[in-house]
Amino acid sequence: MKEDETKDDHEPFILDDPDRLKALAHPMRRRMLTHLNIHGPATSTTLGELFGAKTGTTSYHLRQLEKYGFIEEIPERSSGRERWWRRAEIPRDMRFPTPDQLAPEDRAVLGEFLRIGFEEDRALMERFPAAYRADPDWARGSRGLARMTKEELNEFYNAYIALLLKYSHRPEDAPPDARPIYVRFFTLPADEP
Repeated sequence: MKEDETKDDHEPFILDDPDRLKALAHPMRRRMLTHLNIHGPATSTTLGELFGAKTGTTSYHLRQLEKYGFIEEIPERSSGRERWWRRAEIPRDMRFPTPDQLAPEDRAVLGEFLRIGFEEDRALMERFPAAYRADPDWARGSRGLARMTKEELNEFYNAYIALLLKYSHRPEDAPPDARPIYVRFFTLPADEP
């Protein structure tokens, strides 16, 4: 995390650095970061075994995530060639930029970042029916149609983020019965093909 970037949970952090977007626009890095988020610290060897990759490959991707401030080494757990990694302290309200916030030559990176993210979301949506059958108290869903102005949608979105931050715990502050859960929200115009 750069010194001038805020860690304040209440201030949105716009991920408008093309290099940082590129770091997250890689499927292996995203899986690794998700694993660290959900399961906690790991080594490149552990991640390689989980994802069927060579240690050199996972080490490279971990260094890229570290370079752009998404993860950090845990020096007190690392020894010799074994390095332990954890998710870095980053803002929880991280948002992707609008295309006009990027130079035209960097917009393809944003497109790839979004494409990979929504592929992950599609896979989660396919898991939803089975998760709901298994435990409907932990698998919740909502679908709807609303009519809003752009200003109302922006207000609704910001209220949603505030609500998510209010009820979401950092791993170190979570009650013993808290579980990591995927939460997704998206909107798109219903009157366009």
